[in-house]
Amino acid sequence: MLTPDALAELMASDIPHAVLDVRERGAYERGHVFRATSLPRRQLEFRMPTLVTAPATPLALIDADGALAPLAATTLAAMGYRDVRVLAGGLGAWRAAGRRVVQGLNVPSKVFGERALHEWRTPQITSEDLVRRIEKREDMVIVDSRTYEEYQRGCIPGAINVPGGELVFRIGELVERPETTIVVHCGGRTRSYIGAESLRRMRLPNPIVALENGTMGWELAGLTLERGGARTAPDPGEASRVQAAAVAERVAAEDRVKSLSVDDVRRLWEERRERNVYLVDVRTADEYEAGHVAGSIWAPGGQAVQATDDYFAVRRASFVFICDGVVRATLTAAWFARMGVPDVAVLAGGVPAWQDAGGLIENGQPEPIPFGWQAARAATRYRKPGELGDVGVVDVGMSDEYTRGHVPGAGWICRSRLEAKIARVAPDRVRPVVLTCGDGVGSTLAAVTLAGLGYKNVTVLDGGTRGWADAGQPLERGATHLWDEPDDVVLKPYQRGREAMEAYLRWEEALDAEGSSPHRLLKDA
Repeated sequence: MLTPDALAELMASDIPHAVLDVRERGAYERGHVFRATSLPRRQLEFRMPTLVTAPATPLALIDADGALAPLAATTLAAMGYRDVRVLAGGLGAWRAAGRRVVQGLNVPSKVFGERALHEWRTPQITSEDLVRRIEKREDMVIVDSRTYEEYQRGCIPGAINVPGGELVFRIGELVERPETTIVVHCGGRTRSYIGAESLRRMRLPNPIVALENGTMGWELAGLTLERGGARTAPDPGEASRVQAAAVAERVAAEDRVKSLSVDDVRRLWEERRERNVYLVDVRTADEYEAGHVAGSIWAPGGQAVQATDDYFAVRRASFVFICDGVVRATLTAAWFARMGVPDVAVLAGGVPAWQDAGGLIENGQPEPIPFGWQAARAATRYRKPGELGDVGVVDVGMSDEYTRGHVPGAGWICRSRLEAKIARVAPDRVRPVVLTCGDGVGSTLAAVTLAGLGYKNVTVLDGGTRGWADAGQPLERGATHLWDEPDDVVLKPYQRGREAMEAYLRWEEALDAEGSSPHRLLKDA
């Protein structure tokens, strides 16, 4: 067990470690320890091998009150992690000790975004000024630095989607004249500023500005977003590649980004069980799926900077960034260096160099095989979609998937809290219970949990709820039987309405270096 003081000491040390908050993401958003990674207990079997590669890494687990983390610790011990520590009393004890708690998601990245704005004095443009310039048809290129999916949901009218990690690589294909103003926007603030600063590092003659408060600021100004945009930047031509390569070479020198050979990276990767190593492919999804370094994770450059704590859990790990050469990897590594990550490097020559040297290449987006999967499958009885009879049906998938459609009569429980919730809704451990989730994977793992609790007649719906629907069986819609708090899904501020957007922007703009803000992000926290 850890005391709050011992946890604070570990987090302030130079020892590589990971602090994992095993509550659901909604609870984490309402309040958590700054720089703790959100890793709900139900994701441990899926995500831990890539989040923490070295089994001896000290792991600190945080929950609400000390009830959930010990269960997570048991799973981690079974996975081979040898130094698992639980914060005694959970976040409640941390608060009681007078320790700081922060709100929000991806707070370290947002803190860095605000620092970038103030330290490098990123020029900004207001929504009101931008709409006037659009109406006057001024010479501008507007780029949306978010993911394509976010861009399609709503962008500034006429914007072109260029995710942040692609900006330096592709901007030359969009801007022909030195007087053309380049406007960078995202949904709020961070990716606007980071994207604009990436372009400013190119030392272009063009005016470069970030849209203040992004699409949320646009809507709050009473303006209408464009829905369903489909404009993307073309692949870079030779001139753009040469220009970007020169920028990357200069940035690497300025920020002391190391370049590692294929052999260097191989040796480092072979040590991943003794030291934590992240091989990070920052290219587009299509490029990654077409072929990537075996073992590398996909974290497109802009998102890796925007959500560092989602992708990476271990403080003081070794990072190797990878692209098709050096440009995108170097720009991402440079941002990590500026964020204070001490050990960042790029793979010289990228994926082509790895392949030419005979390195193993994988294709597609690999689906993680959860720990214990084979044993769980072997121990589980499945039933085909069809008449279920007099059974209790429990859905342990995501709450939003459940709401969109579930087996008629099924109730929803978060798999993270199954032990604490199941007895209330299924007190008879002999009566048949059918488990399901979206694809049947989480429900198979849940069946093992129920068997361990003494339930005698547990089956899993083969193929999960999607298999049920594919077989032509009816679905029930809505949050009809929620037997647990649906805190596994967090809505974006713009999905919560005007008041939430205003609160979010006030909160983010005032963030301090430790992730705190004088403004409350959430009213109910």
